[in-house]
Amino acid sequence: MKQGYTTLPDMLTPAHLQALDAALGAAPENSRRMLQLGWCRELAEEVRMQLIASGLISADYVAVQCTYFEKSRGHNWLVALHQDLSIPVKMRIEHASLSGWSEKDGALFVQPPVAVLEQLLALRLHIDTCGPEDGALKVIPGSHLNGRLDENDKARAKAGAEAVLCPVAQGAGMAMRPLLLHASSKATGSSRRRVLHFLFGPPALPFGLEWA
Repeated sequence: MKQGYTTLPDMLTPAHLQALDAALGAAPENSRRMLQLGWCRELAEEVRMQLIASGLISADYVAVQCTYFEKSRGHNWLVALHQDLSIPVKMRIEHASLSGWSEKDGALFVQPPVAVLEQLLALRLHIDTCGPEDGALKVIPGSHLNGRLDENDKARAKAGAEAVLCPVAQGAGMAMRPLLLHASSKATGSSRRRVLHFLFGPPALPFGLEWA
């Protein structure tokens, strides 16, 4: 995955999609704590096994977070070019290598060193087809190889490489490195864009940190 991302087709069967459609009907539109739900933990394990079979993660990797995003014309937003730098952890540890402590949806997050972030893999599982009108991700290929980027670095990366739009079919997944520069526009069409964004990582963390 030299470019920092890849698409995995047909991760969900029609039966899966039907079941998820029903389950997500009762879910909040944007939640970072989906792994608290039993059906989501079961799905995370199925996704984990597919990623192992694809050679994208090691057999000991675990699902550490799942966030649900639902974007539509009625619930719409844009996201500027950024990297995903925070991870969910159980408790605060004082260490010079740890920064950016925050709390979101009642969960504790921290920004670990790049060496930790480089080990992680995100998988965006698409419940709906996501095309240009639906706020599909735009990424700058290979930008994950440059570590943590400040605003000047982001501007140079944006000027030096054309962003690639990443449409994804219903039932497919988009695997990506969290350090990959990515953005999304507002939806302009009339459909929904529902995504379950899983994060996978090694079972153990440094500095005494534990996954939430």
